[in-house]
Amino acid sequence: MCWFMKKCWYRVCQKTLKFAMRFMNWKEPELLEGEGAVLKLPEFIKNKGINRVLVVTDKGLMGLHLLDPMFNKLKEQEIEYFIYDGVQPNPTIPNIEECKEMYLKNNCEGIIAFGGGSPMDCAKAAGARVVKPRQSVRKMRGYLKVGKKLPPFFAVPTTAGTGSEITLAAVVTDPETHEKNAIADPCLRPKYAVLDPALTVGLPPHITSTTGMDAYTHAVEAYIGKSNVKSTIRYAEDATKLIHENLEKAYNNGKDMEARANMLKGSYYAGAAFTRAFVGYVHAIAHNLGGMYNTPHGLANAVILPYVLDWYGPAAYPRLAKLADIIGITNENMSVEEKGKAFIEEIRRMNKAMNIPDKFDFIKEEDIPTLVQRALKEGNPGYPVPKIMNKKDCESVIRSIMK
Repeated sequence: MCWFMKKCWYRVCQKTLKFAMRFMNWKEPELLEGEGAVLKLPEFIKNKGINRVLVVTDKGLMGLHLLDPMFNKLKEQEIEYFIYDGVQPNPTIPNIEECKEMYLKNNCEGIIAFGGGSPMDCAKAAGARVVKPRQSVRKMRGYLKVGKKLPPFFAVPTTAGTGSEITLAAVVTDPETHEKNAIADPCLRPKYAVLDPALTVGLPPHITSTTGMDAYTHAVEAYIGKSNVKSTIRYAEDATKLIHENLEKAYNNGKDMEARANMLKGSYYAGAAFTRAFVGYVHAIAHNLGGMYNTPHGLANAVILPYVLDWYGPAAYPRLAKLADIIGITNENMSVEEKGKAFIEEIRRMNKAMNIPDKFDFIKEEDIPTLVQRALKEGNPGYPVPKIMNKKDCESVIRSIMK
């Protein structure tokens, strides 16, 4: 098939999926919000008639004793809890299987995912395996492969970045192939979420910056794509403004509770935008850097974002120009192209101000063909991007981020 016909086919697939998504359930999670909201969660769970829960988190958060106040409240409510803290920064298929087995072994009735995107992805995929025991994680890869209601799921983000508390996606690394499996299904969307800014106060500056830029990437990629609806446009605009106004404040002063709360809300809005409007090649490349080199996802997105936007060029400038207006970095004398370029340069300024590198030094020449192949496999035809990449285009972008 010639390249022109391929691109036409990709656009047909994207438009078909956008149409089909109109008939999906887009009910948002029931929220507990505000400083100290996590302490209200156990009573909330008890009122749902749930008495045994699996808490999915990581050893880092356990070591910080960040969950202790919630554990005490669970005890007060006489809710038995079991802890799976083996989640890795990029959760693996073995993580999922261990988590699932712990849930079943202890006859749990619900799941609390506590942490960043990794514990939430692990919990989502484990919940899917609980209800689909005969379907492997590998066979769940792609769109609408789960199709069954998950156990009651309570998402507690401790970073303002992934937006996983509202998304329908989970990403799992295959340790055998070093490939990431993206699973997307409305049934993975949490029914309940806690937005407690106090849980993010202890984040180190470099985690604050990279997770924040992850959320920024969600908003931008959703906004410039071709599958937007009115709600995703509004969410992406609100997210971009909130994150731009608060990320550097939170980075420079981690105890700024207002900035932390605004970042959580911005991340939530960005998640709401991209879970329906999708992301793009920034994520496709970032996922595969994570799979190949274990690169933290937020860091990968932050570095890659301006380079992909440069590559989109005029195809993205009109949308980027609107975002530039929203964050207040333009004037009435600037053209659409100038505004679009100004937005890209503002991303570079933000990265530099938060000590995020502009390139990577670990990408190996011999890995480039595999990275290209896997990134395009993820991106085409599923992501409704402003402009479609071929192998040569993708390779040029990857080379542009190499030192």
